[in-house]
Amino acid sequence: MASAIPLIGGIPAGPELLIILLVLVLLFGANKIPKLARSTGQAMGEFKKGREEVEDELKQMQDGDEEPAVESDSTVESDSTLDDDEELEDLETEKETSA
Repeated sequence: MASAIPLIGGIPAGPELLIILLVLVLLFGANKIPKLARSTGQAMGEFKKGREEVEDELKQMQDGDEEPAVESDSTVESDSTLDDDEELEDLETEKETSA
């Protein structure tokens, strides 16, 4: 059997890592690298929060706790639609009376 040649190498280490760091310093400058690292860390934290929220929602759906909440949300949406229709009718009536 022929051994498979990986298309993408492993995690860079040693000289490859030094070259990558040198290129980053040249591209972004020494002052911007900490800001870039900080924003990357914040983005990763937000991603982790979002993932945890989705996992919690999936657990709730599996437990059956989510079904009543969905029904109550749908009634709220339909009520708000009725209010919008009533407001449009009121505006139309006001326009007719003023004209």
